[in-house]
Amino acid sequence: MSALVDGRAAAPLVNASRFRAAHEGEWDRLDQLVTRMEKRSVRALSEDDILALPLLYRSALSSLSVARETSLDRALVTYLEQLCTRAYFQLYGVPDTATRQLGRFFARDWPLSVQALWRETLICLVLTVAGVIAGWWLVATDPSWYYSIIPDAMSGGRDPSASAETLSATIYGPQEGGGLATFAAYLFTHNSQVAIFAFALGFAFTVPTVLLLVYNGLTLGAMLCLFASKGLGLNFLGWLTIHGSTEMFAIILAGAAGMKIGTAVAFPGREARTEAAVIAGRSAAIAMAGVVLMLLVAGLLEGIGRQTVQSDAMRYGIGLSALAGWLTYYYLPRRQEDQDALAA
Repeated sequence: MSALVDGRAAAPLVNASRFRAAHEGEWDRLDQLVTRMEKRSVRALSEDDILALPLLYRSALSSLSVARETSLDRALVTYLEQLCTRAYFQLYGVPDTATRQLGRFFARDWPLSVQALWRETLICLVLTVAGVIAGWWLVATDPSWYYSIIPDAMSGGRDPSASAETLSATIYGPQEGGGLATFAAYLFTHNSQVAIFAFALGFAFTVPTVLLLVYNGLTLGAMLCLFASKGLGLNFLGWLTIHGSTEMFAIILAGAAGMKIGTAVAFPGREARTEAAVIAGRSAAIAMAGVVLMLLVAGLLEGIGRQTVQSDAMRYGIGLSALAGWLTYYYLPRRQEDQDALAA
């Protein structure tokens, strides 16, 4: 019953013990579900628990409202406030710890973002291969093209006038600094810059990205043709494979990420261009963060290969194993709920 206070209906009297007895089971279940989510994740809940969670949360909010309105004991109000706060953060986005975020990046976000770029990745691969073929053909038909394609800093004496012995020394030469170290460092820096610009300039309707990928293929094709003309094609490819399999893959993925944004700007559909670019950039940015890590790995592989591995078979083995590892990591099928979570 309600009493009149100054002509207004006062809040109905509620028996605290009966109120607690009527709802305590729901509060306890909500507390258990929230605790399980805090210790593990929402994956620790069954389907029935997930369906019950929002209902239990709303019931707890209703109980809190009644407890406040009827001035029930302060301990109960405090308990319900804390319970509702914990449930709110679990339902609507409690910030994960840095460890969890890092684990989710490697386990789900990074590989799924690369999977989402598979069309653009294939296009970038085709552009790179086309550049390699064109670079090889140009130098094979007219060696003077080599000087137009390869910058002096990258060439470093590796040109059509060099002897087979000179070229061989650049891939099997002394390991303490010298020309080989300089060439390797320049090549890594060059490829890193190509990857960064291929992504960063993708917004310009993908045109700079396409040109960079083709040019990068041209330089590779020209170099391969030069060494092959001296009977060292497979030897040079082995030296390149140990780190280049990771570097080239990283460049292709960077181009794919830039192309994703560029095509969204060029063909936004029903969205505004800016909004379309932002949507496309979410997964592309995650993929690009992974590309930076790939380039770091490539740098480590290059250092190991240049300093310790002289066998062509081992160079091919390490490089192709790295490539197989990347392909497995990126394109291993993931659970559908993980894919849905990334899309959201």
